[in-house]
Amino acid sequence: MKSLSGSAAAGMRLDKWLWAARFYKTRSLATDEIGKGRISVNGQVAKASRELRVGDTVLVRQGPVARTVVVMGLSQLRGPAPVAQALFEETPDSLAARTQAAEARRLAAEPALSIEQGRPTKRDRREIERTQVEWQRWSASIDDS
Repeated sequence: MKSLSGSAAAGMRLDKWLWAARFYKTRSLATDEIGKGRISVNGQVAKASRELRVGDTVLVRQGPVARTVVVMGLSQLRGPAPVAQALFEETPDSLAARTQAAEARRLAAEPALSIEQGRPTKRDRREIERTQVEWQRWSASIDDS
């Protein structure tokens, strides 16, 4: 592969690799996530300028899911998805955890069902109007005695 770096001694910036491997759409998004501490390399919180080498283990937290990948190649260019997928290999533990998390999300209850009160729907409002008796406005300044 021409876009993959052949030398294991050569490194590249972490933010650039995350962008090239298509974990993030832009380098600035990758840099922001690194700054928030959501990316670690070889068990250590990393900076965007960290030199990444082939064989390093990268932990990427995207939302509720954490992915652990091993760097298999380096690329200076953001290429098509098949080329990007060749840059890393996800660990079996990470794949199992992601599958389990996806299954748990699929089986979880719909969040909207837990809302007991809130703004009434149009149907609810019509039902309320049908069942309510006409109410009169009351004011303390008007004394009907």
